[in-house]
Amino acid sequence: MMKIYGSATSPYVRKVRVLIAEKQIACTFVAEDPWQSRAELHALNPIGKVPVLEISGSRPLMDSLLIMEYLDAHSGGARLLPAEGPRRWEILRWHALGHGLIDATVVRLLETRRPEAFQMPERMRREEARFARIVAAIETEMAAGPWITGDAPSIADITVGVALSYADFRYPHDWRSTAPRLARWAETMAARPAFATTLPPGFTPPG
Repeated sequence: MMKIYGSATSPYVRKVRVLIAEKQIACTFVAEDPWQSRAELHALNPIGKVPVLEISGSRPLMDSLLIMEYLDAHSGGARLLPAEGPRRWEILRWHALGHGLIDATVVRLLETRRPEAFQMPERMRREEARFARIVAAIETEMAAGPWITGDAPSIADITVGVALSYADFRYPHDWRSTAPRLARWAETMAARPAFATTLPPGFTPPG
């Protein structure tokens, strides 16, 4: 039996949980707060971050992309990240864009949580500009169909969908008016059961 350790509000953890739900993988979610620096978590992952995947009879895995690829490769069914070929690299490029959205939101959030006297407005503005640039790039480059790239679902859809939802949760602002196609796509993704059942506690999506 596999276990995934992580915070219910972490977008990095939610990426993995959405994949688990989409592929209906038998994997137990274990709530874990990395800020508590528990020895049990450090034994699984010396880096001290989540998510961490505990696998019976094998070493734990850390890092959301590594965990997603492992689960995808070992769960059967259509792959969300091909093992090789041009589509693999295209999907990983889109994953990097979605991950950039998450990182920009996280850095901005952490800055707002510093004592006001120590906050750096220029850092927040830089992350807000980075977020806006990535949204504009995705709006321009995304496929015309139901998936972010190509004609099949992939981890690109999971990562970008989670990233936009996390922005609504931690950095609510009107990104939709500048990216109407992306906004419509995000609404469709948010309605999927795998997204609806992994929402952060207390968060109600807009709309």
